[in-house]
Amino acid sequence: MKNNQTFKICITAVFIALVYIATAFIQIPIPLGYAHLGNSIILLASLLLTPRIACISGGIGSCMADILTGFPIWAVPTLIIKIGIALIASSIFSLGKKNRSIYSKRTFAGAAASMIFMTAGYTVAGAILYGSVASGLSSAPGLFAEGVFNIIVFYAIGIILDKAGIKRLISQF
Repeated sequence: MKNNQTFKICITAVFIALVYIATAFIQIPIPLGYAHLGNSIILLASLLLTPRIACISGGIGSCMADILTGFPIWAVPTLIIKIGIALIASSIFSLGKKNRSIYSKRTFAGAAASMIFMTAGYTVAGAILYGSVASGLSSAPGLFAEGVFNIIVFYAIGIILDKAGIKRLISQF
């Protein structure tokens, strides 16, 4: 690749946009907020890209969605939680191996751990923002369901991309 830095910037921008679109335009109301498909794109970025690009894409794309769709109070917790999702998923996806596969047990473990982190993170953030543990806990079932659905969507897209021959968009840094 002639200009690797330009490619990284473009891929990052594309994934920021994908996270934003999947978060902002597909919103299902749950207590204290909404469920969306943005986490499936963050998981996909964590599998296909570097941890840095996955964190930037997930954090910025999700924050933009919160700010621009009327949930600015959630922007800072979202930034922290989405970066955490990308870091956890990326770390587990690549434990001990360079080749990441949608079919590995590590991939499922990373996706599950990151969605558990997301559920716990937003439950705690809701309790803090609304001053009540009960308020935070009221969102947990919806967040858990969102996490499960995002894992399913992540696998559906990941398998399609694997069949298309896209293993890793950026392999060298």
